[in-house]
Amino acid sequence: MSDRGSRGDEAFASVLVAAQAGASWACTRLWSDYAPAVAAFVSARGSREPDDLTSEVFLVVFDRLAEFRGDAAAFRSFVFSIAYRRLVDELRMRGRRGETVELLAEEDPRRASSAEDEAAARLGDQRAIAMIASLPADQRDVMALRIVADLTVEQVAEVLGKRPGAVKALQRRALERLRKKLVETRTPDAPANDSEK
Repeated sequence: MSDRGSRGDEAFASVLVAAQAGASWACTRLWSDYAPAVAAFVSARGSREPDDLTSEVFLVVFDRLAEFRGDAAAFRSFVFSIAYRRLVDELRMRGRRGETVELLAEEDPRRASSAEDEAAARLGDQRAIAMIASLPADQRDVMALRIVADLTVEQVAEVLGKRPGAVKALQRRALERLRKKLVETRTPDAPANDSEK
């Protein structure tokens, strides 16, 4: 293990111990380190209110913090296991109530975001999220956890309650499907210039 990795583990351990003892600075640090990835994950998987859901996730995380044992990688799995279960609950509840149609921000000036927010949201992330969203549910879960949440295959397996081999197979199928979509949407090359012949 590298010296930097060792220091990172020690830093995480000291933050965790302080958070478990109730130090607000340590809880804030855990929130700021993990909440953006959780919000991105639940957003990519279709949460209507990713910020609210992220807050719910961390209420559970902080409630269960005293019983957690492990390193930074185990903590990441712990956090995303909770996020995944909360997301599934939201999607089930929404399915039972039926879908509602919301106005898009550009259609409702009261909800319009800033130009910077719109520019950031419309760049590559939106295309990637749309591509992940087009996958079958099991592949979508694996890819969102691997790419957006940045979990290892083993961590994804733990979150989803699957074997690592099953996660790898789902990831392979998802990547093949995404590759085919990219090939289908790629524009044909421009014809060669006559002077190049």
